[in-house]
Amino acid sequence: MRVAKPKHRGKLRAILGKEYYISKRKLAWFVGHLKFAKQHKEEFSGYSIFKHKSIILRELRDVDMQLQRNKRVNLELAIKHLDSIIIAPGETFSFWKSVGRPTKTKGYLDGLVLINGKLSKGVGGGLCQLGNLLFWIFAHSPLTITERHRHGFDVFPDINRKVPFGAGATLSYNYIDLQVKNETNQSFYLKLWLNNTYLNGELFSQEKPYFKYEVIERNQRIVQQYWGGYTRHNEIVKIVKDRDGIVKEQLLAKNNAIMMYSPLLKE
Repeated sequence: MRVAKPKHRGKLRAILGKEYYISKRKLAWFVGHLKFAKQHKEEFSGYSIFKHKSIILRELRDVDMQLQRNKRVNLELAIKHLDSIIIAPGETFSFWKSVGRPTKTKGYLDGLVLINGKLSKGVGGGLCQLGNLLFWIFAHSPLTITERHRHGFDVFPDINRKVPFGAGATLSYNYIDLQVKNETNQSFYLKLWLNNTYLNGELFSQEKPYFKYEVIERNQRIVQQYWGGYTRHNEIVKIVKDRDGIVKEQLLAKNNAIMMYSPLLKE
């Protein structure tokens, strides 16, 4: 697997390019034909499909813990727009269409962000943790993932990893989005909340689930590139099962990430 060496663009070009793609996505929202999920309900009578949680505050090497605490604030603000949302038949759930642009005037703080493979800080940083959790939940459901963007860099070694590498979704307002479409004949209900330790999420359906879903990793490998660095590759596969066994398999993602640490690190 040949991967080109990353290119580092100038700051001005990066800003202008980002605003161009933001405007392009806003235009697509305005003239497009997608029906976005926007209804919220305090109560929903249904069945739990899948539940997941991830730790909020993680001590990372050379990372200011204040950025982690700020991330909690950012998550709280974003969750207000997503918690208790109904995804009705034919509707598309869009992370950014629901959350909106994270700005200081809305209360978002500087959090951890990844820019060209390097850790930095930015307003609204840390929301990718929510994207990762949502992708993992949606992957264990009948909903169809219609837009998901992979992480282009592998920044941290697999310490206490609970899900396969690459089983998440990166986010950047608004053109790097996570979207799922409800192509079934029943509604789904998303519940999100924070406690002292974890970011939590659970998806419910109107009808009792007939199928079970398993998400696994395949074909993982590490490759040394011609320019000297290492890249990490794998596939994320969704397995659908009924009472008699496997019904079908679906390739959800192929990941090709540039490693920002040595693959020969001692455990």
